[in-house]
Amino acid sequence: MTITLTQFVIWLIIAALIGIIAEFIAGRRAPAGIFGAIMVGLFSIFLVVGFFHFQIAEDPVVSGVPIFSTIIAAIMLVIIWTSLSYRR
Repeated sequence: MTITLTQFVIWLIIAALIGIIAEFIAGRRAPAGIFGAIMVGLFSIFLVVGFFHFQIAEDPVVSGVPIFSTIIAAIMLVIIWTSLSYRR
């Protein structure tokens, strides 16, 4: 899997949007603000595209990233990350 600089910049923009959407849907905030949201988005893109190769049928794809599958992965990552990092 080869990623060009242009594709990486597009993935950063998609990751920011996916991270913010995942935080909103999960009802929790990832640590480190917008940087944390981008990290969650990039990690979910990596898991869906590069590791598991998972895609829901008829999932819209933008620059090689299946949107709904990545949002679902990001929601799970936000929930896991906030559960492990915040102690009550």
